[in-house]
Amino acid sequence: VKILNKLPFPEKYAKNPEISGSHHEKINGKGYPLGLSGDEISFEARILAVADIFEAVTASDRPYKEPNKLSAAMKILYFMAKDGELDKELVKFFYKSGLYLEYAKKWLKKENIDSVNMDFNSL
Repeated sequence: VKILNKLPFPEKYAKNPEISGSHHEKINGKGYPLGLSGDEISFEARILAVADIFEAVTASDRPYKEPNKLSAAMKILYFMAKDGELDKELVKFFYKSGLYLEYAKKWLKKENIDSVNMDFNSL
């Protein structure tokens, strides 16, 4: 975050250091680098956190681990939201909007696309 804040971003990109620098923060305050919690984390950083985790656990180019199936990836997001790490409403929206499936159809291998049977309303 400190390095990004030193860069002379054009005005329209002024929030980039905050967004990219805080997407590892957790709603419950257990994230890093600043230990922010709740409303201290911008909406944009919360969105980026969900997208970053989903992409990371489904990516087929991870050298250290096989990609998760779609249902396993959504289960990870569900429990991270339930445990207070991710924004519950955003995770619920990600599921209900079908964005996860749209992404999967475009970027995941067919053998990793399975059905997601979880009750996201219970978040």
